[in-house]
Amino acid sequence: TKLALKLADHLNLNRKELEDLHRAALLHDIGKLGISSAILNKSGKLDDEEYHAMKTHPQISVRILEPIEEYSAIIPIVSQHHERFDGKGYPAGLSGNSIHFGARILAVADVFDALISDRPYRDGMPLERVMKIIQEESGRQFDPVVVEALVNTTYRKAPKAA
Repeated sequence: TKLALKLADHLNLNRKELEDLHRAALLHDIGKLGISSAILNKSGKLDDEEYHAMKTHPQISVRILEPIEEYSAIIPIVSQHHERFDGKGYPAGLSGNSIHFGARILAVADVFDALISDRPYRDGMPLERVMKIIQEESGRQFDPVVVEALVNTTYRKAPKAA
């Protein structure tokens, strides 16, 4: 959530957009409540059936949040945070600017957090490796504008010694 808001601030989102992103970032994975803990905590690679089940969490999140009128503005962010800039994401296969800008921001922040943090299936990665992966996915998985914001706000290489 903090990183998503930092990126959004750098990208000059207005107050309402920041508030919506804040709520969405806090609640985007609430649908994982509907995913088996055996899948969520699995130490190895998910099989096809498990991966399919995991991919339903954005829709489950939407079903949980839809009845709450105050959350209607965050539904697109929550439902689209696993879409890819190149259209190869899920659940709808949206691409580019058809993906809500908040979801494009959240996607970068979410993957950054996932890669840098320890998970049941692997240790967290060093910052340089995380940044390399995210930069390599610019224009494919991620919006290049958001990746640039991440680079400009989170990661700067120290100048090389002369």
